[in-house]
Amino acid sequence: MIIQKSATPRIATFDPQNFSFGDTFTDHMIICEYENGKWGDVKLIPYGPLPFTPAMMGLNYGQACFEGMKAYKDDEGEVFLFRPEKNFERINKSASRLAMPEVTEEMFLGGLKALVDMDREWIPQGVGTSLYIRPLIFATEEVLKARISNKYMFAIVATPAKSYYTEPVSVLISDFYSRAASGGVGSAKAAGNYAASFYPTQLANQQGYEQVIWTDDSTHEYFEESGTMNVFVRINDTIYTPPTSEKILDGVTRDSFIHLAKRRGIEVRIEPVSVKKVIEAQKDGSLKEVWGVGTAVVTSVFRALGYKGEKLELPTLPLEESFALSLQQDLVNIQNNKSEDPFGWRMKVGKEVLQDA
Repeated sequence: MIIQKSATPRIATFDPQNFSFGDTFTDHMIICEYENGKWGDVKLIPYGPLPFTPAMMGLNYGQACFEGMKAYKDDEGEVFLFRPEKNFERINKSASRLAMPEVTEEMFLGGLKALVDMDREWIPQGVGTSLYIRPLIFATEEVLKARISNKYMFAIVATPAKSYYTEPVSVLISDFYSRAASGGVGSAKAAGNYAASFYPTQLANQQGYEQVIWTDDSTHEYFEESGTMNVFVRINDTIYTPPTSEKILDGVTRDSFIHLAKRRGIEVRIEPVSVKKVIEAQKDGSLKEVWGVGTAVVTSVFRALGYKGEKLELPTLPLEESFALSLQQDLVNIQNNKSEDPFGWRMKVGKEVLQDA
């Protein structure tokens, strides 16, 4: 790995008590370029602009995918990643679906650890805060031809993070728009998936809802995801979540919630979740909770569902009665090294001496 430390680090200007998520970046980033059929050297360099043109193929034809993950700092100042091998597997699944070259484990995990180690001072300390990390792959060839690119860049950038949603949100069940279609790229973290979600979400916002629950593209009778999250439904004391598929992202937080729920002895049913069943459960009082999970948000509890012009209120449960909040607490405790890790999910990032090239 080629190391170039920043000559003008900005860490001294960072206030961990006063920052906004997503627009404050650490001092360094990882880049690696693909050309002539192979990846070059991984480079850790100062964060900043890169020289691209509007003719870059990633901008014009959408060959771009990414991952979202976090690093956590415990009470002793030790730093941990959470299940990074899952993100490594998924970014390559996304790259393959978009006809892009896969990255190696050494590139991904080695680059990740080096960046987190170099910029560990940027990781806020305390539950609810973390370092959000964005690995990405995108086409960089400068040519306007609708074909597979011959050049790519793998990069990793990072931004300090704090709680995404602090209050329960209202969500609109979509009866027209879908996040993904059969045979499409819904199971990949393709950049275009998110662009396509913005307009329906904007329409939901105009109706007083913060997010959308996406339904299937053919009948709109089944839950798929919610916003940029996987979705869970609790009816009585059973949790339901849709199975992953070519339309539904295999979320790391989703998988973690399933494991944690089963460890608590909660019944989890991974099966299609019908809109009709959820609405009926809300009417008869058996619908206890609906929530979304994802890396950035961890857990977003829903306070109301909008459907065909009706706003259906959901119960507000205290921590001791809420599956969503209890499982979130279990997850956060593991991530922040506040409890045992029975699954071996934490990966400690040691302090290395990284020298300039």
